[in-house]
Amino acid sequence: MFEQLVRLPDDPILGVMARYRDDPAAQKIDLGVGVYRDVAGNTPVLQCVRQAEREILAAQDSKSYVGPAGRAAFNDAVTGLVLGPQHPAVRDRRVRTIQAPGGCGALRLGAELVRAAAPGATVWVSDPTWANHLPLLGNSGLRIERYPYYDPAAHELRFEAMLERLLHAKPGDVVLIHACCHNPTGADLDRGQWLRLSEELARLRLVPFLDLAYQGFAENFDDDAAELRLMTGRLPESLSAISFSKNLGLYRERVGALIVVGESVSRAEAAQSHVVQIARGIYSMPPDHGAAIAAHVFADSRLTETWHAELALMRTRIRDMRALLAAQLREATRDDSFDYLRRQRGMFSLLGIPGDAVLRLSSRHHVYMTSDSRINLAGIMPDNVAYLAESILAATRAPA
Repeated sequence: MFEQLVRLPDDPILGVMARYRDDPAAQKIDLGVGVYRDVAGNTPVLQCVRQAEREILAAQDSKSYVGPAGRAAFNDAVTGLVLGPQHPAVRDRRVRTIQAPGGCGALRLGAELVRAAAPGATVWVSDPTWANHLPLLGNSGLRIERYPYYDPAAHELRFEAMLERLLHAKPGDVVLIHACCHNPTGADLDRGQWLRLSEELARLRLVPFLDLAYQGFAENFDDDAAELRLMTGRLPESLSAISFSKNLGLYRERVGALIVVGESVSRAEAAQSHVVQIARGIYSMPPDHGAAIAAHVFADSRLTETWHAELALMRTRIRDMRALLAAQLREATRDDSFDYLRRQRGMFSLLGIPGDAVLRLSSRHHVYMTSDSRINLAGIMPDNVAYLAESILAATRAPA
């Protein structure tokens, strides 16, 4: 059987991680892997998570299954945290939330639901987008198309081109949109653009699929969900994939959720029944430990307060690194060509430098990033930012 298989190339991000790990240089920088790091270079366990975990383990008396839809208390809390209590779909009972194994699991559940409901639908994703969006959605059997989103050379959104391209979508197609902190660019639509986009999706009868993986990393917890609330409140149907990997640091626990908004209560119920059946056929039951931690943090006011304070520290650190790198690059280049870093939000930015410069950064300067020049700002430390800026300048201006 296996003699028919040929070895596949390594995942590009995992390949960057491996090359960084194997590099013996004393001075090296990893900007590739998409995890938060503190100023010591660690991906910490949050204090609110440690406390919640202790309390959960002390009270736990069973390891039995929780069911394909996951922990009910977690699902209810996620609905409130993401959509808010005043959301019209919440008020009309048209929302169903299903726990998923991480944001990736939520994206795949959503794709499988779309395929069950409309197997001929196309999913439109931004160009560029997070690399894993393509296999997560496309491997369900759905067709994938791209819409223009960002010009990495000019460091500008391509919003008008985006709207023009979506005119080619057919009614019932799905549009995947980063809810905030766009990965890989860090460039988000503004409020006016979100309003126009929601009007166009409604007019063209397209279904939004919102990916919210960084709630709390841009401005604050509520503001970062505001555009998702706008979009899901103005259209009759929507899907939202939610992740708590970054904002609770629960990466390996795989804590996520899929939020489905239906046009009516009966349609929401029907959609949920299909999602539960899909989950049952893929992984049967979701893991509970991470969701139990998250639900405990959400339900306990003192832990929630601690969480928001810790999240604010993470957000501030990333903002500080953005500003510091932009300042160092301005000093090194003596121009404002990298000032766009200050305007962007979240953990990632797209430098927009050519591929040969990316290769020189790793081979000559031991600075690692993905081939499209996406950088994780949380990989920057106060004591390496000057070296990073000098390396970027040297790599981009060096002869091939």
